[in-house]
Amino acid sequence: MTTPGVLSVIIPAYNEAATIRQLLEKVKAVQLIRNLSKEIIIVNDGSVDDTATIVSDFMAANPELSIQYHEMPANRGKGAAVTLGISNATGEYLVIQDADLEYNPEEYNILLEPIVDDLADVVYGSRFLGGGPHRVLYFWHSVGNSLLTTLSNMFTDLNLTDMETCYKLFKTDIIQNIDIRQKGFGFEPEITAKISKIKGIRIYEVGISYFGRTYEEGKKINIWDGFRAIYYIVRYNWF
Repeated sequence: MTTPGVLSVIIPAYNEAATIRQLLEKVKAVQLIRNLSKEIIIVNDGSVDDTATIVSDFMAANPELSIQYHEMPANRGKGAAVTLGISNATGEYLVIQDADLEYNPEEYNILLEPIVDDLADVVYGSRFLGGGPHRVLYFWHSVGNSLLTTLSNMFTDLNLTDMETCYKLFKTDIIQNIDIRQKGFGFEPEITAKISKIKGIRIYEVGISYFGRTYEEGKKINIWDGFRAIYYIVRYNWF
């Protein structure tokens, strides 16, 4: 059973010592619409830097917050971390939040509006629909994102503009009833393929801002993840 009026914020973290304290402060500061409250679920995916210490210090300094902390003994991948967080969520709604400051927690309310107004069951935050500031970075990344989204749409018959976005907000009971298999970045096309098959599902997109990182700043996804995504798009839509 989920708890009405609560948003579960799932934060997978792998070696994010440089940003996770600031990210947690941003999540803490967000005032949600309709008097919703927050549950923060941090999953440390086998970090070997000071991520665990920083999270521990934050939790000790903020005992009034509802925070769960889960630690994997070794790095298993973002999908595995997100899946663990989802399984422990108790809120009525659930959003995925990277720990690297590329996405702005102040925009939770933009994502929440279609769901709390009972227009949507799932909301994707699109980096390509306008919205706020958008850092100019890698041309081929934007081409790759567009190609992957187009391929995914061809299989799902959806008209998404940003299938690979981190910001996906769900009614929690929907996402908890999906069997997520992928441990790495492949969970993005897997989730999209599986929710598209739910009869009567209402999916919305909203424009969000995007503060992308360079590889020197810690960006982890690479070209091989793109090729794997193609495989997972085909696998989870055809089979």
